[in-house]
Amino acid sequence: MISFKGAHYAKDVMLYAVFFYGRYSVSYRDLEEIMEERGVNVDHATLNRWVVKYSPQIAEEARKQKCKVGSSWRMDETYIKVKGEWVYLYRALDKQGKTVDFMLSKTRDEEAATTFFEQAIGNNILPEKVVMDKNGANKAGLKNINLYLFLAGCWLSFIDILQVKYLDNIIEQDHRFIKRLTRAMMGIKAFYSTEATLEGIETAHMIRKGQLGQESVPAFRQFMALAG
Repeated sequence: MISFKGAHYAKDVMLYAVFFYGRYSVSYRDLEEIMEERGVNVDHATLNRWVVKYSPQIAEEARKQKCKVGSSWRMDETYIKVKGEWVYLYRALDKQGKTVDFMLSKTRDEEAATTFFEQAIGNNILPEKVVMDKNGANKAGLKNINLYLFLAGCWLSFIDILQVKYLDNIIEQDHRFIKRLTRAMMGIKAFYSTEATLEGIETAHMIRKGQLGQESVPAFRQFMALAG
C-alpha cells in the first residue's frame, strides 16, 4: 500500500492528477488549469512532484497485478530526448499486444539490453520466443540470457531469437501512443523524472489495454486501486 502520510491534498485528488498526466497528452501547465477548473488550486511544480513520487510506486503494483502475458514477445526500443540528449526506452509486448515490461536507459548497448531482458523475465514468465529487429546489441543481450540459462542447467529453456523486422510492427505501432504523450513534456530536464513519468504513462497504457483484468471498472478507479 502506498503511503500518503503528510500530504496536503486528498489522496483521490493527487491520484487523479497523476493518472490524467499519464493517460492524456497534456503539459503540467495544462494540467494545472484542468485541476483549477475542478476546484483544486495546485501549481505545476507540485503536480510534477506528485507524478515523480507516486508513478513508480503505482507501476510496481501494476506489474504485480497485471494478467499473465504470452510466451511470444516483440521487443524494441524507442527514443526520448532529455536535456537535449537522447535516452532509450526499451519495451516488450506479447503477441497479442499486451505490455510485458519497459525500462528507460541512458545507453543503447548490449549491457542495457541484457538488463532489460533480466528485468522483463523477472517480472513475467520465461518467453519461448523473442522477435526483434536487426539491432545487434539486443540480440547479444538475449544471447547472454540464454548463456545464463545454459550455466544454470536449463538447456530446454533456451529462448528462440527471431530477427524479422516486419513481425515487430505491433510494438512499433504501440510506441506511437507513448511518443504522443511524451511530446507534451516540454523541456524535460532530468533522467529520473522522465523515468518516473514513463512509469505512470506505461501503467495507464496497460490499464487502457485491459491488462488488469477489470475492463468493467473505469480506468481511473483501476489506477486508484493500485495505490491501495
